[in-house]
Amino acid sequence: MVVYLLAALLMTGCGLAARPVLRWAGGFDVAVATPGGSGQISGQISGQIPSQMSRQTSGTITLELPVELQHLPEPPVLEAAPIQLLDRTEIFRRLTELSLGVAELGHPLPEHDEILASAIAAIGDAGMQRRYTPRRPHLLPQLMRAVNDEDVSRRELVSIIARDPSLVGSLLKMANSAFYRVTPKPIETIERAIVMLGSDGLRSLITAALMQPIFEVSMAGGFPRFPDIVWEHALLSAHAAIPHAAIVERADQFAAELLCLVTGLAEIVLFRAAMDHYANTRHGQPAPVVMASLLTSQSAAVAWQIGASWELSEHMLAALEEQMVTAEPTTPLGRSLRFGRCAGALAVLRKNAVIDDGTARLSLPEGGLSPAHIKCMWKRLLDKPEDSKATGRMVKRR
Repeated sequence: MVVYLLAALLMTGCGLAARPVLRWAGGFDVAVATPGGSGQISGQISGQIPSQMSRQTSGTITLELPVELQHLPEPPVLEAAPIQLLDRTEIFRRLTELSLGVAELGHPLPEHDEILASAIAAIGDAGMQRRYTPRRPHLLPQLMRAVNDEDVSRRELVSIIARDPSLVGSLLKMANSAFYRVTPKPIETIERAIVMLGSDGLRSLITAALMQPIFEVSMAGGFPRFPDIVWEHALLSAHAAIPHAAIVERADQFAAELLCLVTGLAEIVLFRAAMDHYANTRHGQPAPVVMASLLTSQSAAVAWQIGASWELSEHMLAALEEQMVTAEPTTPLGRSLRFGRCAGALAVLRKNAVIDDGTARLSLPEGGLSPAHIKCMWKRLLDKPEDSKATGRMVKRR
């Protein structure tokens, strides 16, 4: 019986292939020499010995690899992706570096302590607080009442919006952005926006449109990206807090959204106040590490001051107060606000290629959302419009 045995079967251990086909009729030990003489592969085979090969006295046949196979380069070693688990402090440190446009904040110097103390004292002055604390958007109270009233119709919402032409323009502009729009056809009327997004989605758009003008900073000095990054973080934080409040905490999702925007607004207020104070007392601008320290230590307190001046409800002010300490919040809105801020920060870092997707997903806080909800939320935060309707359905099924 004639048996064809591929030489590749003899060389499986060293990962090399050979083409010769051998025909055998007797029993011999065969050894295949590997490159560099690092070892041999032996085995029993049967057949006739080809004339090109020499039979050794011991009954062993040595097969040498062709020259072109002996000098092949070693295959490259692929390193695993550098996925990291980031804690909350590291997440917000990287976000601050991104917003201030620096690769590394560095460490405070002794002279920075005096500058920081001076800025904190100036911002704490009642006169400066009145100067920089933004006025509450005049439609906000009506909007909050409409959101909390299940009997409010879409027509009534449209009438509220129509009172402010600039709000209508901002609303339609945002509705046609990649974040919200889910069809090729543009959204040209408020009524169509309601149909496309539903009442909850429209209320979110109205809230963001009301708040966005307050985030605009005309003179950002040497930190040109700061206003845009802070606005992006506030908006994405709000859209992460909404499903958490609705599904996990069974809390007012509109309140959670508004608190995220107010917290971002506090950073803008601090930034403007610090830049003006520094310009009036010193030349140039504050060092990034000083600005970072100011934002870290004072943002939560300024957010509470803004909330109090806007006469927000007691449970909303309690949620803002809980952000002043590192301990875990105890109120539903406080937990949703903290979850939203952290998830929003990771989304901003991912969208700006500061971290990879694996690091972002691994570092997401355990907020109580199911893996399916997390996946849906995360896709929407990364501007994938095809999932925006699914996110809306996810919230409405609470």
